[in-house]
Amino acid sequence: MLSTFIKQHKLPEKFRLTAQEHYQPLAERIFSEFTKNNGAYFVGINGCQGSGKSTLTDFIAEYLATTYQLTIVVMSLDDFYFTGKKRQQLADDIHPLLATRGVPGTHDMTMLASTLTKLKAQQTGFAIPRFNKATDEPYPEAQWPIVNKQADIILLEGWCWGVKPQTDEQLKAPVNELELKHDSKGEWRHYVNQQLKNNYQPLYKTMNFWLALQAPSFDCVYQWRLEQEQKLQDKNMGLPNSKIMKSAGILNFTQYFQRLSVQACLSISQSADAIFYLDYARNISKTPFMEDL
Repeated sequence: MLSTFIKQHKLPEKFRLTAQEHYQPLAERIFSEFTKNNGAYFVGINGCQGSGKSTLTDFIAEYLATTYQLTIVVMSLDDFYFTGKKRQQLADDIHPLLATRGVPGTHDMTMLASTLTKLKAQQTGFAIPRFNKATDEPYPEAQWPIVNKQADIILLEGWCWGVKPQTDEQLKAPVNELELKHDSKGEWRHYVNQQLKNNYQPLYKTMNFWLALQAPSFDCVYQWRLEQEQKLQDKNMGLPNSKIMKSAGILNFTQYFQRLSVQACLSISQSADAIFYLDYARNISKTPFMEDL
């Protein structure tokens, strides 16, 4: 299974050791917790842009499905982004920065709440949305995957998933040039924070288990995101009307995420059931909370 996974995902051979030392024991722990639970079991995964959430999530899903013949549903908070038209409406009505996907307030949380409710009830016959970052729009609904079997374990990953809202004091000062220039009055960040508090945080209780991937600092996020965008470019060569970003655009884009990425290190990483501390090369340097595996 591991060799096939490495080949399919075009991963370096060193991934094998990471999977054996860290990912597989984590998957076994999740399975152990699942067996103590009645019904669907939810795992929330938090990590900044480019930290490896998707690869980890896909590995856990493949490992559990192959090893224990479980039905695993993989979801990303990214797949619940609003359409460009809806985001432009938010930009016109509330604040121009909301035209850009990313922060709380740019996801369809009504749809996410409904999807989580259906999965918890182990319903079938419904679709889960998918978002195309290359076009910056959702895929056509006809391309959304259908849940055909009752879900055993649901893996939901997201860069701000599990992050707690900030205090008014924390919101006062801009954290970067983007906020200084385009949110001098703090209206955007206050709106984002309110959305996080009202529409995201109430859903956290659905999760049975939390994992955090923690970067060494926010400085490395730009480089990681740059690599991520290059992979997206390689997969979508010749795409008309591409929204794939260049380096300057990525540098600006990451500033939208900075405030809550740093907040994540101060919130979810302190209360997660498991945490992977990453170095600048995205190697796992230590794994507190994993000692009882």
